[in-house]
Amino acid sequence: MSFVNPQLLWWLLAVPAVGAWTWWRRRRTTGLRYSDVGPVQDAPVAWTVRLQWFPAALRMGALALGILALARPQAEETTRTRTAEGIDVMLVLDASTSMQADDFQPTRFEAAREAAGTFVEGRVSDRVGLIVFAAEAYTQVPLTLDYSFLQRMLDDVEIGAVEDGTAVGTALATAVNRLKESEAESKVAILLTDGRNNRGQIDPRTAAEVAQTMGVRVYAIGVGSSEGEETWEESLPQGQRDESAGVDTDMLQAVSTATGGQYFSATNRDALERIYAEIDTMEAAPVDERIYTDRTERYPWFLLPALGLVVLEVGLSTTLFRRFP
Repeated sequence: MSFVNPQLLWWLLAVPAVGAWTWWRRRRTTGLRYSDVGPVQDAPVAWTVRLQWFPAALRMGALALGILALARPQAEETTRTRTAEGIDVMLVLDASTSMQADDFQPTRFEAAREAAGTFVEGRVSDRVGLIVFAAEAYTQVPLTLDYSFLQRMLDDVEIGAVEDGTAVGTALATAVNRLKESEAESKVAILLTDGRNNRGQIDPRTAAEVAQTMGVRVYAIGVGSSEGEETWEESLPQGQRDESAGVDTDMLQAVSTATGGQYFSATNRDALERIYAEIDTMEAAPVDERIYTDRTERYPWFLLPALGLVVLEVGLSTTLFRRFP
């Protein structure tokens, strides 16, 4: 509860002063004079005499309530609304076998999946979808506002669901295709991979040109350390080792730059989480916050009781507690 005229509350300090003045005035006012009051000194004291202070107390109570009413108390009910013009984001996740490298704990793939999940948790009004790719790319989740469903589907992604390989261009083209009908002011694809484009019919730079034409901004994340790459390559049979393995930094930089995005290199789990957090700040939609306050006057709660006390005080002072003269 608040008061429109809180300065009037200082007048409450006058209530005790009025009470003291009333008591002093009553003590100074004399009644009838008698030559001898001895015969009535032992007479029982009536209850009206014992409660002769009561009308004055009612008057002070009415005064205090009247001051509170003049200060105009109000009850406030505040409603806060937050709205944001959402953006559309497609997460493009590499699920090739090289993502099983353990230079990230527990693996690159698990670290990437958890970082993406944390990114999804921070969404408010953004539509988010998920593209998974290896030798082929497929849509795991189309653009949606159902973040809990997206999280469940993200947890269901497994390495080995499709043939092994790294079709970066095809994955990016799939994401752009999902975003082409979007009417959002900002359309974003977050591409995460630890390899080079070695499968698919679409070159990543060609997919980037299409993305630029469609107004899709690409943020590319290269995952893996040189130590992790060597460990993974050494674990493969001799005939399966790829001398060109590792993040194609030049390609990812070219793709992100062409679309107005940015390239990031993640060499450990903490760096990966920081990258998603940085992308989050770069693509944060402005939030419109409005506060609605509904005020209800509460002065009748004090004014009506004050009037009631005045009426009661006048009534008692002229009847039961009347003094003569």
